[in-house]
Amino acid sequence: MSASGGSKAIVAAFLANLGIAIAKFIAWALSGSASMLAEAIHSVADSGNQLLLMLGARKAKHSADREHSFGYGRERYVYAFVVSIILFSVGGLFAIYEGVDKLTHPYALDPVWWWLPLVVLVIAIGLESFSLRTAVKESNLVREEGQSWVSFVRRAKAPELPVVLLEDIGALTGLTFALLGVGLTIITGNSVFDALGTLAIGVLLVLIAVVLGIETKSLLVGEGANQADLDLIMDAIVGGPDVEKLIHLKTLYLGPDEMLVAAKIALTSDKSVREAAADIDEIEKRIRDAVPVARAIYIEPDVYRPAIDPTPPTDVFVLKSSD
Repeated sequence: MSASGGSKAIVAAFLANLGIAIAKFIAWALSGSASMLAEAIHSVADSGNQLLLMLGARKAKHSADREHSFGYGRERYVYAFVVSIILFSVGGLFAIYEGVDKLTHPYALDPVWWWLPLVVLVIAIGLESFSLRTAVKESNLVREEGQSWVSFVRRAKAPELPVVLLEDIGALTGLTFALLGVGLTIITGNSVFDALGTLAIGVLLVLIAVVLGIETKSLLVGEGANQADLDLIMDAIVGGPDVEKLIHLKTLYLGPDEMLVAAKIALTSDKSVREAAADIDEIEKRIRDAVPVARAIYIEPDVYRPAIDPTPPTDVFVLKSSD
């Protein structure tokens, strides 16, 4: 998964949101609908978010240097976290402010252009559905068979697809709120419904931003391999005649496409340095064959001494991914 990054989904979402934002601003300017203004700002924020995701993916490709010896893979996590902040502040808080303002200061839709927001919202729902369909299609290429969408968002190491998925789902839900708000305002002549639709959009965006912030924070702090990859790594280490025992194991994602594996293994005490080095090379090859994203591998050879190195439970010596 990690390698994909969902570039097609990001581009599709960016193009859809940019066109929708322009149409929404025109509809707001002509009709005066608060929901349309909130949705226009939402689309602008989403367009900026997609640009940030593309920028993060570009920066993550920079080669490792002296200052960042493990490379820049986590740039993608940083920019995904910035996206959650923008969605919270620019999208959610602005919509809430606008909804409260319209509740306290009632207004009327333009008598000539009252129909325009409905047309724009229906078209926007179609475009956002296309964007979501692209994101789902891209996600299905890397989503494990039988894995739920909630689990996919929580466990994905590449942040772009979960971000685009949540943005598109939030956008479609927000458009539905706006359509209901504007529609009820047109039917009843009461602008309270439009203001309530704006408030609902704001609350929705804040909730999505909080979820994104929590998940990307976990990636920034550092997540280890999931249980399936962990089992593969452990089997690869102990799967040959060269290892007497696995003493310690730590894993850490340096970026969506690169995992660090550090292990302390017991070799038989009669091995020479040359033989131990050859065994370690073979172990590293087995690990990379089993889990290709395990690129930075450090193996420490040792002699197992039960009195000094008691066998700890797996939960103690393995840094797991958060599920």
